[in-house]
Amino acid sequence: MIRVLVRYLGLGLLSTLFLLPFYIMLRNSLMTTRQVTSTDWQWLPVPFTLDNFTELFTDTSVPMGGALANSLLIATVTAPVSTMLAAMAGYALARIQVPGRGVVTAFIVATLMIPGSVTFVPTFVVIDALGGVNTRWGIIAPGLFNAFAVLLFRSFYLRFPSEIEEAGRLDGLGHVGVFRRLALPNSTTMIAAMGALSFIDSWNAFLWPLVIGQDPSTWTVQIALSTFLTAQTVNLPGLFAGAVVSILPLVVMFLVAQRYIVQGITMSGLKD
Repeated sequence: MIRVLVRYLGLGLLSTLFLLPFYIMLRNSLMTTRQVTSTDWQWLPVPFTLDNFTELFTDTSVPMGGALANSLLIATVTAPVSTMLAAMAGYALARIQVPGRGVVTAFIVATLMIPGSVTFVPTFVVIDALGGVNTRWGIIAPGLFNAFAVLLFRSFYLRFPSEIEEAGRLDGLGHVGVFRRLALPNSTTMIAAMGALSFIDSWNAFLWPLVIGQDPSTWTVQIALSTFLTAQTVNLPGLFAGAVVSILPLVVMFLVAQRYIVQGITMSGLKD
């Protein structure tokens, strides 16, 4: 009994520590600037105000509505496309016997060890040469190819039952048919998990959209939020209100897909 009580107390303490920053963010978004910067700590915003959320969408200098739409477009395109590309590549590396696939796999693993800052400039040069600066597709394109997701799908398809694949062969299916009609329908958990992780990663991206999206019409929500914090002015309540709005899609995504994320990573074999 005491052990269970200690366990619940520990979990409650850890939960409080993890949730405290989110509570402070929500509390500050309902305060005025004077309340936020006051040295007297207030657990509750008394009185609270919703003006920060109103100004967030009425301030013409910060296109928050357009930034949210851009982030939603980029994330909803990147997530399914990158997941399907990773699934196809992972299946090919795991199930198709071709010379050199071990070298290709080793090369993909090696790319994970290269810091993103190393490939940042070459990627920008390529996107600029293709006319992708200040375009939404220029922000989307580099995120479509995810080496980590390819390796996860490869690990998953290595465990795919060979009996199912052989049954498909007997029915006259080729590699594409086996993948599309047998492997893909049996990997919905992995697809949901990778899709959710890709959506979250795309939504939170900052540096690449900042460099490519120089025009306000292409700003993402993370870029729009950065305008609340400059060297000349600091709009803390507006920044916290924007942060609250920006995390809502991620909270919904996580609540819907958390079971698939855990199952997908477990089924990929990373826990072994």
